[in-house]
Amino acid sequence: MTPALKQTSGPQYTRILSYGAARGEIAVPNEDLIGPIDSSDEWIRQRTGIVTRTRAVKETDAIDLAAIAAAEAIEKSGVAASDVDLVIVATISNPKQSPSVSAIVADRVGANPAAAYDINAACAGYAYAIAQADALIRAGAAKHALVIGTEKLSDIVDPADRSISFLLGDGAGAALIGPSDTPGIAPAVWGSDGSKADAVGMNHTLIDYRDGAGDVPWPTLRQEGPTVFRWAVWEMAKVAREALEVAGVEAADLAAFIPHQANMRIIDEFAKQLKLPETTVIARDIETTGNTSAASIPLASHRLMAEHPELSGGLALQIGFGAGPVFAAQVVVLP
Repeated sequence: MTPALKQTSGPQYTRILSYGAARGEIAVPNEDLIGPIDSSDEWIRQRTGIVTRTRAVKETDAIDLAAIAAAEAIEKSGVAASDVDLVIVATISNPKQSPSVSAIVADRVGANPAAAYDINAACAGYAYAIAQADALIRAGAAKHALVIGTEKLSDIVDPADRSISFLLGDGAGAALIGPSDTPGIAPAVWGSDGSKADAVGMNHTLIDYRDGAGDVPWPTLRQEGPTVFRWAVWEMAKVAREALEVAGVEAADLAAFIPHQANMRIIDEFAKQLKLPETTVIARDIETTGNTSAASIPLASHRLMAEHPELSGGLALQIGFGAGPVFAAQVVVLP
């Protein structure tokens, strides 16, 4: 008879213990970007709500940003780095196809030999990673997980691309996840729609670039702005409402709303459709950080807690959405 395999199990609940953050060293105002796209500061502010965005210097990459954010999250959590046994990094801007950002960061912050892997879910990557960390800890596959969203989007943007260049910033945000006596991370509502894959993403492949003999430029991000805007406003509002439903809470219960920082107009429309009460604090980090894709939600969360420490222990709805298109939303208890 084949012996029965042993199975692991973990704590019933998990929660976010702390946040960490790193933003690009340079503040880039709209005026510095308007020339190549034949635009104006007023046009960018009205369409996006962005006044300035942070971008990293040439010597700093997405790995450096991730390590800084991760170190802060570990320090604030009170958990020893050696007790972190899982590192998940969400990014679309790893400077190398391999090795993973996560393995390098795990070593830099003292979590070696933690299990480590990267995920590519663009602007929904952080919310995807939170769902995975929660599930893996509760399954007994890990005890403490470091979840990081990190991007250096300035490396993969064409300054003359009017569809997206002025939106993007650089930065990293991290969250330390651990066991909890009470529910701290609700089930995720997540998914994808690859039929709309051309709406936002890279304009060329690395193979095109390699075989183009100089005729194909370095692949950069681009988007069909109106298509993405309509999809985000109408379809993602439905996902946000579903996330509240599966968490068993109502909009009136939310201390905070932390959407992907894609566009201030989208954030405002979300708030309207969700009928958020005036008491719900809405993250608006995009105004001075820009759109940082996978780093967007954790950076906004970090700033929100720094500016509103009274939100500690309250409920926050977070939702990410982007290239794929992919999406994920869940309600969390703020650390």
